[in-house]
Parts: sequence; structure tokens; C-alpha cells
Amino acid sequence: MKKFRLLLFSFPFALMTIAQQTIALYPGPIPNSKPGPDKESSEITSDSHILIISQVSRPTLTVYLPEKKIANGAGIIIFPGGGYHILAASHEGSDVARQFVEHGIAAFVLKYRIPDDATMVDKETGPLMDAQRAIQMVRERAVAWNIDPRRVGIMGFSAGGHLASTAGTHYSKALIDNKYKTSLRPDFMVLVYPVISFSDSIGHIGSRDNLLGKNPTEEKIRAYSNELQVTAATPPTFLVHAKDDDGVKVNNSIRFYEALGKNKVARGIYLYEKGGHGFGLNNPTSPVKWMDLVLAWLKGQKILN
Repeated sequence: MKKFRLLLFSFPFALMTIAQQTIALYPGPIPNSKPGPDKESSEITSDSHILIISQVSRPTLTVYLPEKKIANGAGIIIFPGGGYHILAASHEGSDVARQFVEHGIAAFVLKYRIPDDATMVDKETGPLMDAQRAIQMVRERAVAWNIDPRRVGIMGFSAGGHLASTAGTHYSKALIDNKYKTSLRPDFMVLVYPVISFSDSIGHIGSRDNLLGKNPTEEKIRAYSNELQVTAATPPTFLVHAKDDDGVKVNNSIRFYEALGKNKVARGIYLYEKGGHGFGLNNPTSPVKWMDLVLAWLKGQKILN
């Protein structure tokens, strides 16, 4: 597999002009981590030219900041998908971040740890720890990054959507050191073809197996079926999905949307007729750009000016 440094050589101008900074998620030892070599690797797929990162054990946050003259104070943390097995880091990460920056929104791409018993004491909690830490970091550095800490949201694609919806429904229990009592509740969520449920009927079993193992208890399945964890305090959420998605069933989004409605949480949804799974920013079957709908919804929620 090609190492990430090859990508730096291949695309120097994009990275120098847009990616502002990549920083370690934890300033010292990585919590819930076992000592061992860094086996992370990256490759660009030959067919779709997507950057895939594997075996992540050292999480980072890449910061994309808009020019001050267009910055509106909002920030969004992006969790790429990949079934809790790999990270689809470009079309569900950096490409999306650049789009937000063009609209004055600070964006942050989280390279979260891939669940692995070889690198983590408890692989089940590793990704959520990283998500909470990213929210904490962005809020605590809000002044430096010209962000309103009351307008920090999260976004997830596919299994990254499961991580985002977990962060948005399990925030009351801090899995990280939080000495300043920084709020770990995101102010809004955007979930794109997300894994929501771990149920046998509509859940993405591959993601479930990778996070919880092959034989999770019913209690664990329910705990991580986030359509069952929605409350009146769940952040406002916009969902995007294609009805013909055969990778992650559209009922994942529909069930979460319905749960939001029952709890009177502000919500929005757009369902494409076609598009399948993993289309990223652009669904080739439709002229509708879901990013435009998200931006309009965020303005309606007073998150954007």
C-alpha cells in the first residue's frame, strides 16, 4: 500500500493552500491504547481515486479554516465512513471540508481510530472517545479558530454517520478527561447515508461486527442502535440518503428522522430516489446537490447567518 507521504507529493497545491493544519488529537499518551507499532497505511483507489486510510491507531484532526472575511463563526467536524474498517478520507472527508470552507464554515476532518483489539484496550469505545475529544478540542480552541463554541456541529457518512449519531445521543457520559467540563453535545448533526441501527433487521452488520464483535449482547445492540437513543435533547439533525441504497438501508435514516419527530427535535431529510451508497458530495443520478439543502437548513436553524 502507498504511504500517505505519496499523496502529499501528488497533490501539493491543494494541501498547501487549503489544509491549514493537522494536529494530534491527544497532546500526550493516547487513552485506551495499547503500545505497538504504527501500522497505518493509505492508498488511492485506481477506479474512483478515493483516498483510503487503514489501520488508524494515532488519531488526528485536520483543520480547514475559511478566510476571515467570509468566516461566519460556525464549525463542523466530519467523520468519514468505512464500516469501522477503513476511512474514506477524501470524498467523505477533505472534499467535503473544502466545500464548507467556501461557505465560511470552519471544517475539521477527524481521522478516528479503527476498532482493533490489537491497538485498543476496549475497541468499542475508541471511536467515540475520539469523537468526543474532537468536539472538546474544537470548543476549547474556538477563539484561536474564530469559531462560536455554541455553533459546533458534527457530520458523518455511512459508519461515520453511526459514530456521529452515537456522539449526538451518548454525549452525557464523557469517555475522555474533561477537566473544564466542556460540553460534548454537538449543536447540530448532518448524517449522510448513515448507519444508525445495529438491529438485525435494518442494521449494517459489518459495522456492528467491527465495533462490537461477532456476538454482541442484545443490550449492546440496543445501546448502539441510535434510533432508540433519541431524546428531546438530541441535537437538530439533517439526514441524506438514497432510497435504493443496498449498502445501508434507507430505513436507518427514516427511523432516526421519525424518532426526532416524536421527541420534537428540529429535523430535516432529503431522500434521493436513486444513488446507491457512498456517492459523497455528488449523487450522479440527480441534479439536486444535498450540500445546498444542508446549507439552507442550517440558515433556517440560525446556525448560519
